[in-house]
Amino acid sequence: MIRLIILDFDGTLGDTRANIVLTMRQTMEKTGCPVASEESIAATIGLPLEEGFRQLIPGISEDEALHCAATYRDIFEINRKNLVPKLFPEVKETLETLVKKGYVLTVASSRHFASLSGFLTDMGISGLISYVLGADGVTNAKPHPEPVLKTLSALGFSPEEAIVVGDMPVDILMGKGAGTRTCGVTYGNSCREDLSAAGADMIIDNFSELLNELS
Repeated sequence: MIRLIILDFDGTLGDTRANIVLTMRQTMEKTGCPVASEESIAATIGLPLEEGFRQLIPGISEDEALHCAATYRDIFEINRKNLVPKLFPEVKETLETLVKKGYVLTVASSRHFASLSGFLTDMGISGLISYVLGADGVTNAKPHPEPVLKTLSALGFSPEEAIVVGDMPVDILMGKGAGTRTCGVTYGNSCREDLSAAGADMIIDNFSELLNELS
């Protein structure tokens, strides 16, 4: 019986694609790196920043990737004031219903904790989330199962009691590696075919459909 829902943030709860793509491209311009396409950047959403830059800029050194990530975070804080992301349709209402039904909700994200908690507060859903884990809270980020395993350990749940919900194959692989159920969402930054190929147990087109899948 599922009691714990571990949620991705970017592309699952919050529509941050435009902000991420803009900030990535501005970072590349500022650091003198080749500017990647929107599609290439979107494919890295869900990965830690350093890994995203390594995928987008072949041959980049570790120090350069760290510098790009630091530059990105500085620019992102400026952009978020002008390009405020919103929750996807029916997310808040569905989260409220899930809490009323007794589910424990958590977030495991490749975003750093400060940025993540800020968004959750700004979007008015922080009070619904019992545990928040950012990329800086683990040694091994997605698709490694550590974020899920750490969440399970912190809250005292077994893998059989949990489900991971995310929009990217890395979310599905993270959950499968930890032994939980998995649910992919198609409205974010990936597609049904890629989520299915990653092994998602269920795939939904609207966040509210999660209620039916869990009933």
